[in-house]
Amino acid sequence: MSRARLRQRGAAILTAMLTVTLVATFAAAALWQQWRAVEVESAERARMQASWVLTGALDWARLILREDSRSGGADHLAEPWAVPLQEARLSTFLAAQSGGAATDAGDADNVFLSGTVTDQQALLNVTNLVEAGRVSETGMRSFQRLFELLGLPQGELNRMAENLRFASDISTDNRSASQAPLMPQQPEQLVWLGLSPATVATLTPYVTLLPTRTPVNLNTAAAKVIYAAVNGITQADAQELVARRSLSPFRGIADASSAMPGHAAAFTEGTVGVSSRFFEVRGRLRMDRLIVEERSLVQRDGLDVRTLRRERGVVDRTTVAPPSSGR
Repeated sequence: MSRARLRQRGAAILTAMLTVTLVATFAAAALWQQWRAVEVESAERARMQASWVLTGALDWARLILREDSRSGGADHLAEPWAVPLQEARLSTFLAAQSGGAATDAGDADNVFLSGTVTDQQALLNVTNLVEAGRVSETGMRSFQRLFELLGLPQGELNRMAENLRFASDISTDNRSASQAPLMPQQPEQLVWLGLSPATVATLTPYVTLLPTRTPVNLNTAAAKVIYAAVNGITQADAQELVARRSLSPFRGIADASSAMPGHAAAFTEGTVGVSSRFFEVRGRLRMDRLIVEERSLVQRDGLDVRTLRRERGVVDRTTVAPPSSGR
């Protein structure tokens, strides 16, 4: 066979190999694009489903709080809103809605919902540190007692109170306002006011940030929070109040002050109460590989229950232990 013929055959083989390579490359790219489109569509579908389910859970919690307000009286931990919703299959709720009739649950069998409603007035409100543009004496005293109890530096408290006053002072001019620290929305953001991360971590379980000054609810607060809010009582006194309310919730401030006759005046300073207006609603949705958590701050004024703030995030399944199977 001549050399020219061999060169032609080699060129033909090389061309065929290049053609096969290009076809394989284009096919792989098309397959990847199709897979990516399916994944994006699936993720968007899951996100929309989670959004609707969590919105429904929030509306359900608001309805419970509204019905609780209709009955009136004090707010305490034996009421329906305080009972947490343990993780349950979404199909359970669909069956309840249909009166127990058999329904095609579909994906609902693989979706699990849980949630809680917590009283935000069971915590010490950082907003209480400022009143009428000045650092509040009673608010500062409560936080001083809490910082002392937790072993936190008083200097950081003074810095936080002054920065909070500066951040919330509406009388400052534009130049001063531009230099003011950002107003935090969550306890985790108190580092903006000068607290160290270690102090914030210790303080977070006992404080909240609400839009207005609020008293501590004696029926829902922990003993440490009650100790900080009621001037002059001891930790043992606070523990006694918690023990008394577990037997019978306080119906009014008079019930609590009668239990501590030596500190009756401290209960009338406005730092404590027996009812609440602000609640946090937490919802958790588990769908296959996806876990979505949402927390919302709601304000209740009579039968009006408004959502003030909503935050939603996705939890990495690799960082949490596998939950137990739902009902």
